[in-house]
Amino acid sequence: MLTLMLAGCSGSKSGSDGSYSGSVYTVQRGDTLSKISRMTGTSVRDLARMNGISPPYTIEIGQKLKVNGSSSSGKKSSSKGKTAKVTPSYAVPQSSWPPVGQRCWVWPASGKVIAPYSTSEGGNKGIDIAAARGTPVYASGAGKVVYVGDQLRGYGNLIMIKHGEDYITAYAHNDTLLVNNGQNVKAGQKIATMGSTGANAVALHFQIRYRATAIDPQRYLPAQGSKPKC
Repeated sequence: MLTLMLAGCSGSKSGSDGSYSGSVYTVQRGDTLSKISRMTGTSVRDLARMNGISPPYTIEIGQKLKVNGSSSSGKKSSSKGKTAKVTPSYAVPQSSWPPVGQRCWVWPASGKVIAPYSTSEGGNKGIDIAAARGTPVYASGAGKVVYVGDQLRGYGNLIMIKHGEDYITAYAHNDTLLVNNGQNVKAGQKIATMGSTGANAVALHFQIRYRATAIDPQRYLPAQGSKPKC
């Protein structure tokens, strides 16, 4: 399974190796889960599981990751004693989610929400919108396309759009893809058509991620069929 890393979502060159003390690793520019795995001796699967990293698998510079700490290849701190438990920077608690109206979002597609967002472990980290094959899929906000492809198993033809420094939206299971990586898009611009790639039925899986945490899209979207009031 491809682990798609969008550290800062930029094309900068990799910087120096990150550092870790005991069981906590600090993400540096250019890091990927594969690179961190090699440095710390923690498998990619364990990194994702231990840190609650779910598709679309984003990490951020400065993020604290739990690791097994069994490798001696990384730069370790000379401090002694137990490492304090650190809450990863991407794990934004629901009480700290951004206020409604901070950004204007539009519905990414017309249709019925057949699977809402869930906070339970392993639950749906977005919403699933069902409609006829070929239904237009729209950018929920203005931004830059940072991923177009089908290499994330279970997500089919996927588009990811970055909106400023804090937000990323994801659009999965598309049929036709109408944008390219690196392209700037406007809110409401048609970016794809609905399909069933990587799924058993025609539907759009849509996510809004705030600082890499998947938040409830329906909390921020306007009522279906209406325009945002912000």
